[in-house]
Amino acid sequence: MEVLCRLSYSGGQGMIAMAPARPTWNHRATRPVLALLVVLASLVTACSGGGRPAAATTPADRVRIRTAGGTVTLRVEIADTPAERERGLMGRTSLPADQGMAFVWDQPVRARFWMKDTLIPLSIAFWDHDGRIVALREMVPCRREPCRTYDAGAPFVGAVEANRGFFAHHGVAVGDVVELVRSDA
Repeated sequence: MEVLCRLSYSGGQGMIAMAPARPTWNHRATRPVLALLVVLASLVTACSGGGRPAAATTPADRVRIRTAGGTVTLRVEIADTPAERERGLMGRTSLPADQGMAFVWDQPVRARFWMKDTLIPLSIAFWDHDGRIVALREMVPCRREPCRTYDAGAPFVGAVEANRGFFAHHGVAVGDVVELVRSDA
């Protein structure tokens, strides 16, 4: 079997082609080649997003908001650990119109949000322990410090981010009720 492998690199010469394998079998010579193939296969899998959780692309959890005009539903990823809350939507270049990210805590907090390295403008709704929205904010991307921070002005147990203008467009207001529906519940 003849194998032809092309590797790209930034050395200015474009593509490098490896010669076809010799027809004779040499165990010592093939070990490094096999090791290289294993490493390359791992890199391809990692770079293609194979290690990214499915929830990041198709959230199964939902935030339902009861408004004066009806119920608004947003599919969300859940950020409920310090690392997930810190990362948030950083680095994303887009967000589908019906998706967002919900940040949840076990106890009321007075945390502040910032948009450092967040590339898309967002709206955020904060809710208290009764599920009532206590504040709505419009947030703008920030690529270098100092970055503006956004808070609720009151204790809250959850916040949900969506594309900028989502809440205004759907008639969401302070006092509306939020329900977080987890797919694993």
